[in-house]
Amino acid sequence: MGKDPWTDPDPQPGDFDSVLDRVRPDQIEIHEGNPDAKLTILVRVEGDDAKRLERIAAERGWQVGEVVSQLLRGA
Repeated sequence: MGKDPWTDPDPQPGDFDSVLDRVRPDQIEIHEGNPDAKLTILVRVEGDDAKRLERIAAERGWQVGEVVSQLLRGA
């Protein structure tokens, strides 16, 4: 069975080229980025992984969210 890039958790470069080829210039809006913008990412960790994060946080005297934040910065 073939991959569906719209639902596959790991789309690859070129997966959406056929769709982008049909986009007309009047359908595109260009916006300046906002350097003050913020992005919130929700992370759900369960089971043994959650226990490991709790242990690491306790060893460092941190909150679990601080450990996750450091992991994401290093990704």
